[in-house]
Amino acid sequence: MRFRAICLIICSLFAACKVEALEICGELKQGELILIKNAEAKKIVVSDNLKDREYNVYDNGTALIALHRDVPQKVELREYPLTDAATFYNLQIIPVKWDIQRVNGVAQHKVTPDKSHQKEINREFNDVNKALSTYSNHDFWRQGFILPVDGRISGQFGNQRVFNGVPKNPHSGTDIAAPQGTPVKASGSGKVVLSGKNYFYTGNLVIINHGAGLQTIYAHLQKATVKEGDEVKQGDIIGFVGQTGRASGAHLHWGASLNGVRFRPHSLLNINDKSCKKINGKYMGE
Repeated sequence: MRFRAICLIICSLFAACKVEALEICGELKQGELILIKNAEAKKIVVSDNLKDREYNVYDNGTALIALHRDVPQKVELREYPLTDAATFYNLQIIPVKWDIQRVNGVAQHKVTPDKSHQKEINREFNDVNKALSTYSNHDFWRQGFILPVDGRISGQFGNQRVFNGVPKNPHSGTDIAAPQGTPVKASGSGKVVLSGKNYFYTGNLVIINHGAGLQTIYAHLQKATVKEGDEVKQGDIIGFVGQTGRASGAHLHWGASLNGVRFRPHSLLNINDKSCKKINGKYMGE
């Protein structure tokens, strides 16, 4: 009896730590969007040295996860079924050496605003945060994404920005230089959650919600041609290239956000064609 009890304990411990495999699609690299496939869970939690971020899993086992610009090289991913037990995966993240970009010729009050601009800045901050916190169960994102405008890349995601010699926050999107008035297309299908407003930093702005906590951002527009609540299809004209807000020339600031995490928008372009690999984890359950 004693031998049998020991065997049961050993078997129980082994089952509690059994190895599970998870399919991850995309580059495990700072600033990238990755897909989780065949997840046997309702939610996934990504834990790093900043905070825990929770992501929902669709019925087919698919989840979208954004790796922010400063995510550490070691990240823990927890896959939760319907219980509190989870399968743990350790992700090795490739670091990126971000460049420094110096931008001159910007109106100085847009670089070092005084108190008279604070109300306007607060309005922009609150409106944008509200738009980027919208969540829906729609899966418009499955239809894929395209470049919103053709042009020269004049600013890369993640670069440290220095305006008129003053260091500012890292760049949260990609700048595409194009002539003023060039039509801007919706990168993907979705619902417009913010439009226009002539904000202090971003100027005329459009934000589209694609479902699953994913939004794309189109800033410095000369004019927006859509309004909040509109449903747009990939390729629809949503505005025109301009230089409103904090801009030294005509260009489109194209951004992307998932659950409040900004990531490199170009990683949306192959959302349905990312290379996949399986990684092993340990299930710490009963």
